Parts: sequence; structure tokens; C-alpha cells
Amino acid sequence: MGENEDDKHVLDHGLGSTIRKGKTFETIDPRTEEVLARVAEGDKEDVDLAVKAARHAFDNGPWPRLPGVERRRILLKFADLIDENVEELAAIDTLDAGNLYAFAKGQYIHGAASAIRFYAGAADKIHGETLKMARELQGYTLIEPVGVAGLITPWNFPSTMFALKVGPALAAGCTVVVKPAEQTPLSALYFAHLAKKAGVPDGVINVVTGYGATAGAAISSHMDIDMISFTGSTVTGHRIMQAAATSNLKSVCLELGGKSPFIIFKDVDLEKIVPLALLGCLYNQGQICVAGSRVFVQEEIYDEFLVKLEEQLKKWVVGDPFDSNVHQGPQVDKKQYDKVLSYIELGKKQGATLFSGGKAFSDRKGYYIEPTIFTDVKDDMAIATDEIFGPVMSVMKFKTVEEVIKRANCTKYGLAAGVMTNDLNIANTVSRSIKAGTIWINCYFAFDDDLPVGGYKMSGFGKDMGMDALQKYLKTKSVATPIYNSPWL
Repeated sequence: MGENEDDKHVLDHGLGSTIRKGKTFETIDPRTEEVLARVAEGDKEDVDLAVKAARHAFDNGPWPRLPGVERRRILLKFADLIDENVEELAAIDTLDAGNLYAFAKGQYIHGAASAIRFYAGAADKIHGETLKMARELQGYTLIEPVGVAGLITPWNFPSTMFALKVGPALAAGCTVVVKPAEQTPLSALYFAHLAKKAGVPDGVINVVTGYGATAGAAISSHMDIDMISFTGSTVTGHRIMQAAATSNLKSVCLELGGKSPFIIFKDVDLEKIVPLALLGCLYNQGQICVAGSRVFVQEEIYDEFLVKLEEQLKKWVVGDPFDSNVHQGPQVDKKQYDKVLSYIELGKKQGATLFSGGKAFSDRKGYYIEPTIFTDVKDDMAIATDEIFGPVMSVMKFKTVEEVIKRANCTKYGLAAGVMTNDLNIANTVSRSIKAGTIWINCYFAFDDDLPVGGYKMSGFGKDMGMDALQKYLKTKSVATPIYNSPWL
């Protein structure tokens, strides 16, 4: 996507409208800090055009009225096209987001296709119920698409999040306006192109690239958008809820920040658990909302854990995400890079002990930061309370099950938790006691298309993934008629 006329288009494949003011913004390659492309900068007027296209397609177009089996056929074709273009999409997300190319090609893009197929399979299985009424009435429910959905996606996994929101929305029969993160806009445009090739009708998918404060805000407050699904920061989630409440009371689904505990009990095999703990915090440069960045280690194995952690860190490679030997690439942009470094300095200032890392790579271009481990961390330190979204781990010692449950829950977030133990009673007790939407026992990042993911507390509400995600794009209509010769006639 170079600087050509196509860059001025909002790819709404409904109206084919251009960005009205012709403005563009730069998307930066985080490996080199150089401009990767110039992308159309949509604003409120452009969102209005996209919403009009989506509304027209929903109210008058074929998509909501197609038999579910036909929507399934088109979505399956869309998934096939994603798989056929895996190398291009993986390269785009590596260049735009800093995702490791080996992971993007081997997991994320195929995972996006898998998610589309999962919801394609549900498209012809959406139905209501016949009700046995207590009075002389015949009752039934109709399950209908909610309407026009506004989908605002984050920058850490651009392809994955596009599929996890667009897949169930389209399967339900909705039309959508998608606002990808301004840091990573490119793959959303490519997905919209593939959807059109697959046969998704004009106006069903509308992509508006631009900034959250303008395009995102316009979507959140738009009177003709029926629901919002947002993944991102808790601060932005608050703003979206306020905008939805003060406009048309649209329904909102929020998947927000996290500060997940990774709890290691004394009975585990540290040879297996230490690499998992490291991955649980540093995966995708720590830029994942469920990162297990608060690592609680039972005191009997605490010292041994640190020894083995140091051994694993020696094998951890930071570098170009196109290199298959690399474990950690760059942070997504300069803003995130500076934020992570500021938290590292704050951790030192507040008295935590720097166990390893702690600085940027000054000998290369790009937003690269050393994997950073702190010990002697207190629960009220900023590095233990705030979502850093970077390669920073806090290691803390605990004594008892009761203590670690209390400390794990001592957070405003509630997205996920990891529980590492071979004791079934401990696993059951802790998993039932942790206030979080997803608990992983003796595993981490155990995602699956069938497993709902979402938060408690200030990590938001509603689910992505699983059949739960489909429900937020549907609404129930109740229908009642009197039975013949009933007193209602």
C-alpha cells in the first residue's frame, strides 16, 4: 500500500467512498522506525458515510435476509481466501504490528480463518423457541441480528481481533463498521478486500481507518449504530460507554485491560513451569491483555524458580520479528516503547529489585526493550497494579493458598489467571476463588474457538470467542397469538 489513489479510500466496498478531506496518516514499521505506508485518515464525516452504507445494506440488502446456509457458504469461502493469502497477511502484521512472522504465519492468520469457519458453522443454526404458555396463547421467539455493529479493534493482534469480531457479527446477519487501531490499520483493509472476493455483499463490511479520538469516537456516539464491540484500554472503554449512553443507548461489549496473576505452587515441576511463566509474560513483547505479569511463587521453591528463570532468560532472543530464531520483537510504536521504559524506571524508584533487563537496546533501530524481571515487588507498586503492556514481570513470594488468593484478587482487573499445581483440591479451590473471566490450570494462553474469553471487574464485560460471542450480535423478539376460541378473540 504505497502512496497512491487507493490510499485515499475507505474500503467500505459498499459506496466506494473516498476520505472526504483527503487526509492521510503514517503507519510506522516498529522494527526500523521508518514510515511503512500512508493510510486514509477517516473522521466523523467518513464514519457517517460508512454507517449509511452499513445501514442501507442491513435495511435493504440481502445479507440479513439470506438463508443461514448461504451466509455460511460465503464465510467459508472468506476463510479459504484468508488461508490462501497467509504469507501476505502474516507479513503485513509483522511489518505493521511487530508480530513474530513465524507465529503470524503459523498461528495467527490460520487462527483468523479458523474463527471465521467456526462462526460460519453457526450461521444456519440460529433459531428461537416455541413456548408453552400458561394462558390461552401460542408463543414463540425470533432471534434476529442486532443491526449495524461498530467494531473497534486493538493493535496487538490485528488479524486475530478482526476475525473474532467480524466472524460472529456476519454469521448473525449484522453489517459492520470496523475501525482498526491507528497503529495497525493495514491487515483490516486486506481482509475487507478478501471478503469482497468471497462474495460478501456491498456495504456489509466497512473499514474506516483513522484515530480513536475522531473516527473511534464518531462510531461510539453514532445514532445509527446499534451496538459496539471494543477491545482495548480500560480508559477508552469508559469513554465508549459514556458515548453509547448519551447517544442511543446502544449495547456495548468491552474487553479491556488486565493484570493477570500467574500462581506457582510448590508441588510443580519447575523445568516445565518456568518456561511457561516466561512465555506467559513476554509473549508478543508482553503486549497481550491476559499477560501473566504478576508471578506469585510459593516460598519453598522461590529461590529455585529464580535460578531457573535466569537460565531461561539466557536463551531468550530479542530481534527482528522476521527471524525465526527470535522470541521477542519490538514494541508496536514509540508511545508504547516510552511507556514501558517509564514503568521500568518507576519500578526501580519505588524500591523493587531489578533482577534482569531494565533497558532499551541502544545499538539498533526499532522499539526493542530487554525482557525485564523485578523481584521484591510489593502489591501496591505501580508495576504490580498497572497494566504495562510490555515485557515486564513482577515476581512475588507467598506462603499459603489463602494468602495468594487474596493477593491475586487485589487488583481492579479480572481478565485471566494461571494456576500451576498438581494438587486437584488446590486447583479447584483457587480457580473458583479467583475473580477473573478465564482460569488456566497448568497451561497458559490456552485459547480455542469454542472457549469464551472476557473479563470481570474493570476488565470489561461480554465475551469474544465461543458461542457466547455470537449472542451479543443477536436480539430476541417475542411473539404471542391467541389460540382459536380463546377469550382473547
